[in-house]
Amino acid sequence: MTSDTGITRKRPSTVSPVNLVHRIESGQGEFLLFAFTPPTLATDRERAQEIADATVARLLPLELDGVILYDIDDESDRNPAERPFPFMPTIDPAEYLADHLGAWPTPVIVYRAVSKYTPDELRKWLSDQDPARLMTVLVGAPSSAKTGRTTLSEAQELRRDANPSLLLGGVAIPERHSRRDDEHLRLLAKQDAGCRFFVTQVVYDVNAAKNLVSDYHYECQTRGTSPVPIVFTFSTCGSMKTLNFLRWLGVDVPRWIENDLAHAADPLEASYQQALTIASELIAFCRALDMPFGINVESVSIRRVEIEASVRLAEQLRMQLKR
Repeated sequence: MTSDTGITRKRPSTVSPVNLVHRIESGQGEFLLFAFTPPTLATDRERAQEIADATVARLLPLELDGVILYDIDDESDRNPAERPFPFMPTIDPAEYLADHLGAWPTPVIVYRAVSKYTPDELRKWLSDQDPARLMTVLVGAPSSAKTGRTTLSEAQELRRDANPSLLLGGVAIPERHSRRDDEHLRLLAKQDAGCRFFVTQVVYDVNAAKNLVSDYHYECQTRGTSPVPIVFTFSTCGSMKTLNFLRWLGVDVPRWIENDLAHAADPLEASYQQALTIASELIAFCRALDMPFGINVESVSIRRVEIEASVRLAEQLRMQLKR
């Protein structure tokens, strides 16, 4: 493979034994993903390639089944409180994948914040994708006050028309289930619209996640519907400012976890241990229900110690999966 800089980049030979697309297509779980964001929009092409190469080198030894590329949107309309970190637009994830991550050997799940794109832009992108190599998670506007260029239902219809073989995922929010008790019904409605897997926000409240899984599982039984995999997202947190940002994004952090992190001699290590414990509990819970699941480790920090902690978390969780 030759990049636009004229440098030949060989695909790495280490690949996962799991075919992620086939596994999700057949409603099976027990797979491992790693999620990250593209560099900021101000990053020049040479530096963006250096970051991509470093990411591939860091993640390849994990034998991941796939990666997730996030599409970042300004969510200030959803939350009027001051954002702990300033919003910085990033390179479009589809462009970052096409231009800089051609060396990655496994399928990629690309998020699309659909309100940012026109229907024609989305249609073209959807029609150009190879369903054997790429899946997508379509995300609606961050709030009802921001309608944007394309609605989620319009984007879902575009995918059905432009590339029906392209596997579609949706967002699952356990915290919303705690408040409204209807997230499992939202999942089933999205499933009816074509979703074949769901990805959660970062999970800190294990009980909220278990309640959602349980209600979804038994509602599927009642309807005679096969459940699709729910991918649980975990991450490490190295500071209270990062924790406040997660809360600003809508993640519920139980007070006991916040207290532990606030008083820990090493907050990063404490969050690593908490994520490992929560993930292990959810894995056991899903297996007991025969509920298909996946694990996603998220790293959106630019701090090396936090990135390395997330890589270490993925390495540990990989050993718990029956792949």
